[in-house]
Amino acid sequence: MASGKKVQLLGFNNLTKSLSFNIYDICYAQSRAHRQEYIEYIDEVYNAERLTQILTEVTDIIGANVLNIARQDYEPQGASVTMLISEGPVDAKPFADEKPGPLPDSVVAHLDKSHITVHTYPETHPDNGICTFRADIDVSTCGVISPLKALNYLIHSFDSDIVTTDYRVRGFTRDVEGNKHYIDHEINSIQNFIAEDTRDKYQMIDVNVFQENIFHTKMLLNEFDLNNYLFGSGADEFTPKQRDRIRQLLRHEMLEIFYSRNMPLNSSL
Repeated sequence: MASGKKVQLLGFNNLTKSLSFNIYDICYAQSRAHRQEYIEYIDEVYNAERLTQILTEVTDIIGANVLNIARQDYEPQGASVTMLISEGPVDAKPFADEKPGPLPDSVVAHLDKSHITVHTYPETHPDNGICTFRADIDVSTCGVISPLKALNYLIHSFDSDIVTTDYRVRGFTRDVEGNKHYIDHEINSIQNFIAEDTRDKYQMIDVNVFQENIFHTKMLLNEFDLNNYLFGSGADEFTPKQRDRIRQLLRHEMLEIFYSRNMPLNSSL
C-alpha cells in the first residue's frame, strides 16, 4: 500500500498510527518573584482548559469526532487531558498525504478506538534559576485518519525549544484478497511532514527503523532571543556579564535534553 496505489480493503482499516511528542520549553527565573511569575505563566498558558482547546483543534484537523474528555489541573502546577475520539467525516483519501498539516493553535480526547492525551510537567532548578516545562502528547488513531496532519499545529502550539517526536504504524489491515498491509502511506522521515519554515528553525536528528515502521526525530532550536526566556523586566535587569551567563545556562540545558545526557557546563559552548 505504500506505493500510493489504491487497494480495496476487506473491512475496516485496522492500522494504528501513533504520534508521540515530548516538547520542552526552557526559561530562566532565579529570584523567588520570578519563579512565582513562571508558575503563574504555566497555570495560565498550559492549564487543562487551554490544553483541551488544543486537543479539540487537533481532533478537527485530523478529521475525528470527540467522544469523551477527562481533564485535571494539579497543585501546585501541571495538568492532564485525555480524549477518546472516533473516525469522522474526512476527505475520502485511502492514504495519508505527505503535505504538512496546518500551523497551529492542545488536552486529552477519546476517539473510537483512538485517543489523544497531554500531560504537563513544570519544574525548576533550586540553584541556577533554570526552569523546564515539559509536555507529553500522544495522538493514536485507527483507520484512515492520520495524526501526522496535526504535527505542525502541535509544534507551534507550544513554545518549543526541544521537540522529540516518535511515529509508529502498528498492526495490519487486510485487502479483499487476504493480503496483509502493514502501512498505508509513504514515509521515510517525520521531517517530511514538517513545514519548511519550521525545519529552518531547528537542528534535527533522525533515528528510524524502517522495517518496523518506527520513526524518531529530535529537534533543537537553532537560535533564541534572551528576552523570551526571562521574567520580570527582562534582560534589562541583568548586566552584560550576567546575560552571557544566563544564555550559557539556557543553551546548556537545551543541549543536555537534546542529547539525553548530563554534560559539563563548559563543554556545551
